[in-house]
Amino acid sequence: MEWKLDRTSKEPLFRQIARSFEKRIQSGELPPGAPLPPERKLAEELGVNRSTITAAYEELRASGLTQSVQGSGTCVSDHLWGVSPRRLPNWHQYTNGGSFLPTLPLSKRIREASADPRVINLARGQLSSDLFPEEALSDLLKSTPLTASLSYPDPKGDEIFRHTLSAHLQKHYGIEAAPEEILVVSGAQQALHLLTQCILSPGDAVAIEGPSYAYSLPLFISAGLRLFRIPLDEQGLLPDEVMSLYQKHKIRMVFANPTYQNPTGTTLSLARRKRLLQICEELRIPIVEDDAYGSLTLHGSQAPPPALMKLNQGGGSVIYLGSLSKTAAPGLRIGWVAGPRSVIERLADAKQQMDFGTSIVVQRLVESYLSSGQWERHLQRIRKELTIRRDVMLQALDQYVGDQVKWNMPEGSYHIWCRLRNAIPDREVLETGIQNRVLFLPGEIYGAERGYIRLTYAGVSESEIEEGITRFERTLQTVKNSAQI
Repeated sequence: MEWKLDRTSKEPLFRQIARSFEKRIQSGELPPGAPLPPERKLAEELGVNRSTITAAYEELRASGLTQSVQGSGTCVSDHLWGVSPRRLPNWHQYTNGGSFLPTLPLSKRIREASADPRVINLARGQLSSDLFPEEALSDLLKSTPLTASLSYPDPKGDEIFRHTLSAHLQKHYGIEAAPEEILVVSGAQQALHLLTQCILSPGDAVAIEGPSYAYSLPLFISAGLRLFRIPLDEQGLLPDEVMSLYQKHKIRMVFANPTYQNPTGTTLSLARRKRLLQICEELRIPIVEDDAYGSLTLHGSQAPPPALMKLNQGGGSVIYLGSLSKTAAPGLRIGWVAGPRSVIERLADAKQQMDFGTSIVVQRLVESYLSSGQWERHLQRIRKELTIRRDVMLQALDQYVGDQVKWNMPEGSYHIWCRLRNAIPDREVLETGIQNRVLFLPGEIYGAERGYIRLTYAGVSESEIEEGITRFERTLQTVKNSAQI
């Protein structure tokens, strides 16, 4: 180690050592699974007693950043479920430094590799450009009058747009939310950021599905929150585990993606939705419902159960998040939060401080898009196209990797969740895939165990899907052959 101990500091030596490793783990220099030096060797290198190193390693294990592997010593934890926030920076510390937590190393590597035009990207979670409603939006831009003031907008959102959103939620989701109970945001991720900063505090424990898209977002750790896993099966999350997590960790909020969950594609059954609401009402724990994919039921599939917010109508236990990122175009950067008026007022106050409100031009454009019926027509088109692409990917998987991979049968959204029959370290399979010019998302990004892969069919053509799966097969074969050498 090039780093040196400060023997003049009042901070104990073992804590200095633990803090040094903590920084290297957070930065990605020491990725999940990376070994730490043997205690005896590190003690000699730093010129300290072995007991000092032992104490430092115990500190890291207690925080959840490292784990002991029998016969292999100490290594970085494979995940950060339940990590104590006292060992991780919180958002207030980062404002002093002017930055968020850095992008996770695996995500950063994928983003870098996606810049290569020769790569077939089965990782990108968005529609391909040919499915964007470009023509409809272009026509609406020409005909949408900007009669509203072009000064700073209402931080809650344009009133006309919020009335349209209120009608949209009622018509398509059965959700009754008055305009005063809706906040317009720049996508669902801004909504999550506002919630973590305004409703929760550093040190709070929250429950999310495991695996979950939310696990991949550094904003939760930036806010100093502890993430605890709610297990999933083919019917979605297990509601009674919420009671168990509350008893053990006093969780303060549940984040759920109950319909076509990302990344697994599972849909929470009606019985479990009712049970989850019952438990959270008893414990007085709010639920944040992310419904990004709820409208994307594929052809031939049954409609999903009602949204949690509809089932809880008038109960005040659910905060509902929606957007047009998955059903129209992510570049619009338009989303919404529906919930109790007191929560909306609090979030709107913070949004005023953050960005003075969402662009009135975009709000009026999207208002015209929704009220004109263009969104419904576009939705039918992309549901048809996504069904075709899903079927092409399923056929290719069966043809090329059926003996090496198990997968789900998605009834909606963009993704197929795969499990490798022989678990391979995520970084190894990812790097080999990049060498073969195909991208996918390892399950580690979502807090899953080793051996899971998310494949996305929304952002590529039918021919690219088939070629991408052949490259995926080549990747698995390469890794298998290298393991046998």
